[in-house]
Amino acid sequence: MRFLHTMLRVGNLEKSIAFYTEIFGMTLLRKKDYPDGKFTLAFIGYGDESENTAIELTHNWDTDHYDIGNGFGHLAIEVDDVYKATESIRQQGGKIIREAGAMNAGSTIIAFVEDPDGYQIELLGPKT
Repeated sequence: MRFLHTMLRVGNLEKSIAFYTEIFGMTLLRKKDYPDGKFTLAFIGYGDESENTAIELTHNWDTDHYDIGNGFGHLAIEVDDVYKATESIRQQGGKIIREAGAMNAGSTIIAFVEDPDGYQIELLGPKT
């Protein structure tokens, strides 16, 4: 077994693709319209899906906003330096919702970013 992808519903597909590719350096792996179902799927990630986990961005053509709810937590992305990554994301127009610093119950350095649809992304430094 292998973890394939996480699906996020997004209100503006192009804005979401730009966010993840331009700010986080992911690649648009594939994109396909489904006219009969009135939706588009776009898969983004850091490498070929045969060897890497991806994010599936689902855009239903008749919906421009979703309520995230209280069950979903966040995505997590490892970065070389949380402080530098946070500043770079800010300079590119990303929304920082928790500045880089030690987590509440430990010494791990983390930060949180919010994507265009309100999904939270945790930034963590490499494990030592």
